[in-house]
Amino acid sequence: MRSSVCIALVVLVLPVVQTFVPVGNETTHVTITQNAVMKKIYEVCEAVAESEDREFKPSGSSAEELLCACLGTNTGQVSGAKFHEALNQIYIQNGIVDRDYASSNPHHFNSEAFTEGHSLISQGVAAVKANIREDNLQAARETLGRVLHTLQDFYSHSNWVELGYKITYANLIKPDLTIDNVAEVDTPTCSDCASGTCSNPLLPSILKEKKLTSGYMGLNSPNKPNGKCSHGGGADLTSTQVPRGGINKDERLSHNAALHDTAVALAIDATVDLLEDVRGAVGNKEYLRMMGIARTAVLCFVIDTTVGMSDGIAEAKRVAHSIIDSKKGTLDEPSEYILVPFNDPSFGPLIRTTNPDVMKSEISKLTAEGGGDEPEMCLSGLQLALTGAPASSHIYVFTDASAKDKHLESTIIALIRSTKSTVSVFMTEKTRPARVLHMQGRSGFQVYYNLALASGGQAIEVTKANLPSATDIILDTSTAALVTVLQRARIPGHVENFPFLLDASLSNVTAYLTGNNLRFTLHNPSGVSQPHTVSNGPLATIQTVGNLQRLHFNLNETGLWSISMESTEAYTIKVTGQSATTFIYDFVEEFSGPHSGFALIEGRPQKGLPAKLLLTMTGQKGAEALELQEVALVEVSDASVVNGTIEEMGDGNFLVTVNQVPEGEFVVMMKGKDMTTSSYFQRQTTTQMSLSKVIIKAVVGSAMVPGKEFEVPFTVSTDGLGGVFTISAKNDKDFPLKYNPQLTVNTGGNASGTVKVTPPASTASGTDVTLTILAEGPRAEDSNYAVLRLSVVAEVTDFSSPKCEIVGVSPICPSDCIQSTWDLSVNITDGNGTGIERIYIQKGSGNLFYQSVEDGGITVVMGYYNASCCSPDVIVTAVDKEGNVGRCTYTVQRSGGVSPSLSLPLWACLLVSALSIMHDALPL
Repeated sequence: MRSSVCIALVVLVLPVVQTFVPVGNETTHVTITQNAVMKKIYEVCEAVAESEDREFKPSGSSAEELLCACLGTNTGQVSGAKFHEALNQIYIQNGIVDRDYASSNPHHFNSEAFTEGHSLISQGVAAVKANIREDNLQAARETLGRVLHTLQDFYSHSNWVELGYKITYANLIKPDLTIDNVAEVDTPTCSDCASGTCSNPLLPSILKEKKLTSGYMGLNSPNKPNGKCSHGGGADLTSTQVPRGGINKDERLSHNAALHDTAVALAIDATVDLLEDVRGAVGNKEYLRMMGIARTAVLCFVIDTTVGMSDGIAEAKRVAHSIIDSKKGTLDEPSEYILVPFNDPSFGPLIRTTNPDVMKSEISKLTAEGGGDEPEMCLSGLQLALTGAPASSHIYVFTDASAKDKHLESTIIALIRSTKSTVSVFMTEKTRPARVLHMQGRSGFQVYYNLALASGGQAIEVTKANLPSATDIILDTSTAALVTVLQRARIPGHVENFPFLLDASLSNVTAYLTGNNLRFTLHNPSGVSQPHTVSNGPLATIQTVGNLQRLHFNLNETGLWSISMESTEAYTIKVTGQSATTFIYDFVEEFSGPHSGFALIEGRPQKGLPAKLLLTMTGQKGAEALELQEVALVEVSDASVVNGTIEEMGDGNFLVTVNQVPEGEFVVMMKGKDMTTSSYFQRQTTTQMSLSKVIIKAVVGSAMVPGKEFEVPFTVSTDGLGGVFTISAKNDKDFPLKYNPQLTVNTGGNASGTVKVTPPASTASGTDVTLTILAEGPRAEDSNYAVLRLSVVAEVTDFSSPKCEIVGVSPICPSDCIQSTWDLSVNITDGNGTGIERIYIQKGSGNLFYQSVEDGGITVVMGYYNASCCSPDVIVTAVDKEGNVGRCTYTVQRSGGVSPSLSLPLWACLLVSALSIMHDALPL
């Protein structure tokens, strides 16, 4: 029964896999990865549910319903946006290997580069495991995507399938093993195929001796060693040289259909195997977090700890404790808590935890010291938060002073755009009224208004006495399934009506208006109105704090609402609510080559070209219950709205092309229909974006090593004004950087530069560094940026896995499992490795007990597992300090079967009363 449910899920979530390269709207490296990823997520969710003694039964076949079942609830507002966002980070990096490493043989196992390709996989998997251990999950996902591309290419580009193998090549994901029996460089491997469509051109001697080879690929030269197979295809220049043709199985064609189908199946199986290795090293729950299975709310504070902010610190403590206590155990419970203090001249460290009690303790430790009314290191602290928090986070800044580090403003805006995070700033002044504070805000505090506007957050001017009222916005926005229905800014303000749709899925609808002397009227679809002068009216409760007006809607009548503004001073409007119906997007560009496709644009899209977006819709019942009707780019400070053309790509994914992009800052708006409620919805992003004639591109090829200089090459091009460009590079870990701050770029041309990064020798393996490279044109007329995540991974010398041996099983379980238990005993050793770091139950709902003993100079961990006969399966996993994994797997037999008659050791019985380790991993 379990298998049939899982298969149904995978088939419905994924398009049919036909090729390894793009055909129409399908890129099968991505769909192969999706297939394997979803299969493994289902399996791990099932194991976690079993360990928690709860049912795992998705209510439907969509990824969103899988998410709900995995989190343990099939009710309430659970957004799939961050789940899709996390998975897309894997998929995008998988596909981009064909652009960034098109000519790299190891990345594709071309030209018999087996040893080098194997090394790439080993190094990449080590980086993924180290990143997860350091809680750098986005870096882990991006590296994982690239590694999986290389692994999958082995089965399409080598002759593994032609040799008759029907199982995966296990050595590929085992760093301690080698790639065996590779054809020597002077050994011919293929016969000539004039038509280029021979079903199997490999020489009989290669097939008989089972010699491993792969096709040679020449993008710039037709040369290849004599007698060697070519990759094949129009882009491969070697395929016209004898022996002609090729052996790639990237596309399903008439002459290679069976070989291609086998290659696809093995690529999926190999991907599952690699994912299982990662899952074993990090544990079930951390694996699911890496895959985006987590509640959507994240609580992130950036707090000024100077003496002048003592009241603000006290309020931040109160708010944080209140939120943590009120949301614990609910759907709104944050999945992660982040705290970054800043002062002068210090800032940080970033404190991150999934444990609410740990965060309460850390916030309680904050004390006010030093500083005063002088500028503080606010933007440095905010930079840490933006790079440390998950994408699309809400970040709350508390300060009473201007920023000393204003030079970071461009870097912060680049990070905001890259992460799509929202920044709200609570600006306080001890005794001065809001009017005076407002006058100061447009000078010393201007940078905070800029950042709030760019991110779609709030810049809230409030006295410290009224700060408790203003922080209601944190309670509103640190919640699950938060969506934005409308956001606009008018500088200066003018009379205007702002319509917006409220649909049946929305709850807790709230509007925020910031500005001075605000005058407005709220209208519902039935014609009922409420002016700003009525604080408790038929439509909303209006709360005024400083420059903020908070409208909490009393009812959610569906249809077209509006806010009519009458003010002439600057103002912003934002309408939010809770709903699982939302979307995620990325600006992309097409790339050509042997395997063309779409690549993520890291900076601002290019001016003068159509803008392209990859958009994913998500809802409570999956994308199939939603109908996308309109996608537009909306200028935030103007009434300009430009619709795009929509091309459906399947599974809730769409390619949107906008030919005439707004000139100013814009956001993305989506409209559609919910088929389950027959109501129309409207959603929009909050992060502002604009176009640039400056393009900056950088590629990271590998991980950094502690203590060693690492080079990041980049290229700057422009269709605008040429001349001397100013280059600026920043990183969130303050690692030493070397680069030329000036680069000459001619109009219509490009120029290359290098940023050299040196992580200190003491840097922990798995540390992730966010590097932002900014390029500003002559006279500061235009600029752009690239944001890169670099991993620091120490050189790995231990590749041997721990050994797990079953030494006792008793007894056989009866048919009636409810009143019976069974036992298992194991011995675990690590030989000459780095030592066992932890042992845990990967599958099973029983109890594990263990102790370490010395036996002939070797440390042996003796473990004892006890479980109900209703939980017959167990996987005991041991992980060493390098992330190598060893397992014992067992399924107890029922009455009438034959079971090993191994006796349970006496120490196990004594150990039960002394030690208790339940379900998840604990260190030795």
